[in-house]
Amino acid sequence: MNTAQQHVLNYTEETQHLFSQERKAFLQKLSLEKLLEEMSPYFWFRQQPNDAVQIVTKFLDAALYSNEETLFGNWLEGLAIFVNQKVFGGWKSGITGIDLEFDNENTRYIVAVKSGPNWGNSSQIAKMKSDFNSAKKTLRTSNSKLHIEAINGCCYGRDDAFNKGDYYKYCGQRFWAFISGNDELYTEIIEPLGHTAMERNKEFIESFSKMRTKFVRDFLNQFCLKDGSIDWIKLVRFNSGKEKE
Repeated sequence: MNTAQQHVLNYTEETQHLFSQERKAFLQKLSLEKLLEEMSPYFWFRQQPNDAVQIVTKFLDAALYSNEETLFGNWLEGLAIFVNQKVFGGWKSGITGIDLEFDNENTRYIVAVKSGPNWGNSSQIAKMKSDFNSAKKTLRTSNSKLHIEAINGCCYGRDDAFNKGDYYKYCGQRFWAFISGNDELYTEIIEPLGHTAMERNKEFIESFSKMRTKFVRDFLNQFCLKDGSIDWIKLVRFNSGKEKE
């Protein structure tokens, strides 16, 4: 295991318990009522008209995936800052909209870290550009001659048109190489990620399975007819009625 991989392993071991706690907290806050309030009953009626087990499972899977994506995106951002700190002495920025700052070859880099390349719509991208401009003004108040480069870093994917004019967009291999100086880090982080994940995942899957069983039972009791079919009228009223039944 090389030095960069060791940094990844160290970070994984130091933060895995926090990641697990956040996943557990998500499950504890989750309720069948919350899931049903956020779903589209009309869409799901077309998908699974009379399979209560599958429909509840899909609700849970969708909620879990969304939460996992957010948590892991935040975790990857932290990993990028951690690795950059070890290699280039970077630091988590205190400037609005900027995640990472570091100096290299007489340049101050300001980095907004995102999970993947298709992370935002036009207004969100405009907000990022505005944050970059504000950050540059803030930094130059103390050093007017400071050379600053703005970077939108994406942890996976690719965008070969990386020069966006007023900022650069580095994705996947290009991003991890940029923050670490290691052109192969984007593949080398895979092995350390697996060191502690298996045991934690087993514990989480057991908790998730129990919750799924409970939600299916409650759904059958509250939103199914005696023959086992789903009472879609009652479900739509619960989801969209002016007053909750």
